Amino acid sequence: MTKTLIDLDDEALAEAAKILGTSSKKDTVNAALREIIDRRRRAAAVARMRAMVAEGEIDFSTIDRGDHPHQDVA
Repeated sequence: MTKTLIDLDDEALAEAAKILGTSSKKDTVNAALREIIDRRRRAAAVARMRAMVAEGEIDFSTIDRGDHPHQDVA
């Protein structure tokens, strides 16, 4: 891990800590970094899936939607 001295927006840091459920500045910043990485990865995966659907590589019409009368309803 790298130790770095930076100026932080205290209000944004406090709000992020509340949202992320973190209690220290270090944990908040690290959780926020992981969160943005995860969000970007998920967005890229969705974009790849949309491209695959558009190109016909995935056909959702073949998926059983569970609306058949013989299936149990929870």
